[in-house]
Formats: sequence, structure tokens, C-alpha cells
Amino acid sequence: MDDLPESDAFGAMCRDYHEGGDAFEVIERDDGFVECPAGPELYFSTPDEWSALGHAAVEWAEGHVLDVGCGPGRHALALQERGHDVTGIDLSPGAIGVARDRGVEDVQRYDVADAADLDGLFDSAVLLGNNFGLVGSAERAPEVLGSLAEATTDAATLIASSLDPLDTDDPAHLNYHERNRDRDRLPGRIRIRTRYRQYIGEWHDYLHAAPETMRDLVEETRWTVDAVEREGPRYVAKLHKA
Repeated sequence: MDDLPESDAFGAMCRDYHEGGDAFEVIERDDGFVECPAGPELYFSTPDEWSALGHAAVEWAEGHVLDVGCGPGRHALALQERGHDVTGIDLSPGAIGVARDRGVEDVQRYDVADAADLDGLFDSAVLLGNNFGLVGSAERAPEVLGSLAEATTDAATLIASSLDPLDTDDPAHLNYHERNRDRDRLPGRIRIRTRYRQYIGEWHDYLHAAPETMRDLVEETRWTVDAVEREGPRYVAKLHKA
């Protein structure tokens, strides 16, 4: 009855919300901190529900777009409606299936670090919904950003959104930042997994990076930050190839 792996908690949540409009998401951090974020409706939101940051991000996109971590397709669909050819990539089989069902024309199961293996070159790559975090860590960032450089044209644009982890006064987060510093890690590096009903996702690293941290991380790559639009702790950055 259920052909999704038990590790695809995100995909099962997307599927149930898509099919029945009723689901939830639980994020567990490796220090025991647990929270329920905005909910699955966020991943299915339409442009008329987005903030100005979301609109700025899709307006910056050009030509053939690679949507990294596309989930159930909220950004891919909006970009298609704007006339772009879009290829979405994600690791969640459930989310990929939902994206296809919702009308994303090209969606494939790929890790962002393997983006260079995709056929063709992209004019833009987008990492939206805080998906700059998919670089994972300062150590992994050059590999991911290098793969995206190889997957895109010489004049390509990279559009990435993130969350400034230091823009908080929550002791649970501030203590975690100190825990990271004690381990010689960036403060915004988090190790998390998604849980949904009987599904338990795999532990993975995700990086929240302040704009200045993003600039530092791309300094030794082919990317350069051109512009930043910010709303509170959240922001979207436009990068070009140096």
C-alpha cells in the first residue's frame, strides 16, 4: 500500500498533504530540540501567498533554471508559469512524485553535489526556501558550489535564500551556536532529521548562513554575491560567476 521508504518522512508528508490536505512536519535536531515549523502548506504555497523575497527570487531567474531541492514544486511551477524551462532536483521520492503530479515537467532524483552530472547547462540555479542550507557545512560548500558552477553556463546566475542564524534571542538556538563553536563549526550548522507519523528521515547537515558568511563561503569558488534582499532574519542573494 505504501511504496515510500520509511526514511522518506518529507515525501510522505508532501504526499499526504497533496492527496488529503492534512499532514504535519516535525524537525528533530541532534541535541534533542524538536519543533513543528510552518507546516506542509508552506511547501505548496502559491506566489500570491509569498513575501517580497520570494517574488524577487523568481524575477532574478533567467533562461533554463535548475531548481535545487524543489520539493513538491512550488518554485518550479511558478518559474514554469513565467515561461522558464525548469529542471527540479530533490532526493525525496515522495516529493518528486508529488511535483510531477502537480505539473513540474522535468524533475529528477539528484543530490545537489552531483548537479554537474545533469545533461545540459543551466542559465540559472535556484536554492530557495532557505536551500542554501543544502551546502551542509563550510567543508562541503566548495564541492556543492563547484558542482553548480559546472552545471551552469559561464554567464549563469545563482539565486540562494538563507536564514541569518545570529538574528535570534532564543536560548535554545544560542546555546546550539556555542556548541558548534566549541566544535570549530559555523554557528548556523545544524544536524537535523524530519519525522512524520511512522517515517523517520535520515540525519543530515543543513547550514543557516548570515549574508557575510555566504560571502565568505563563496570567496574561493567561481561565485560572487551581487545583491541581497532581506526581511528580518531571512534573505535571498543573487550571485554571478566571477
